[in-house]
Amino acid sequence: MASRKPAPAVTEPTIRVRRIHRRDLNKVWEFLKRVFRSVNRETVEYQRPRTKTRFLEIYEEEGIEQLLFEIHEGDAPVIVGYAECAYEVIGSDNWINERYFESRDMRPLFVEEIAIHPDFQGRGIGSFVIEQLEHLARVRGCTHLVLEVAANNKRALQFYRARSFSQIDAAIFLAKKVVSEPELLPPRTLRNSGLEAAPSDPPEAGPEAAAEEGSEDMSEATGSEAPDLEDMPEEADEPEPPAPPAKPARARRSRPRKA
Repeated sequence: MASRKPAPAVTEPTIRVRRIHRRDLNKVWEFLKRVFRSVNRETVEYQRPRTKTRFLEIYEEEGIEQLLFEIHEGDAPVIVGYAECAYEVIGSDNWINERYFESRDMRPLFVEEIAIHPDFQGRGIGSFVIEQLEHLARVRGCTHLVLEVAANNKRALQFYRARSFSQIDAAIFLAKKVVSEPELLPPRTLRNSGLEAAPSDPPEAGPEAAAEEGSEDMSEATGSEAPDLEDMPEEADEPEPPAPPAKPARARRSRPRKA
């Protein structure tokens, strides 16, 4: 009787870590967009990654580590994790108050980003990323890993607390609904053109309006026809100014004619 050959053991892929290279930038950018697509829909904080321009600038900055975690499935390696950390506060758009750590004699390794492929979560990749970051902190003389997590990211909070992370500060977004009215009025139904228009409030009175109002009253009194000029009262003649008093006539003396 022929013996059965044992089935070949299924070997799990091996995860490797290396520093990012310039040739990796485009595919790492696409990887980050996929990882944070759902997170960006649910959080108030800035979108991650912010922009591709900013992502490319980070590669050129000193003091920042960008690590890739890959497994080999087939011929090509597959990116399953990414970590970005800094040994000091860098840039003008950071969220760190450096004096907080100086006053407590803390030398942190600032973890700017951790991203795990959605299809490989729960397989130990996140733990390997944290171990690698702790190793970097030890060899560089850092005393703490410091990172930010959204308060509504329950899964991430559970992950970090299980690995001895504790909260050192709190930032809570508050919102209050304001009841307001729209600036524009709602749609309105037009009146039928055959119906008599509804009376509306008269316009504000002015000299012209008063003149028009007087002419309307006059036409109402005599009908639709214009008033006859003969029926209208004659305007009183203005009195002429009194004539100046006549000067007294002066007697003229007659001269004798010359012979």
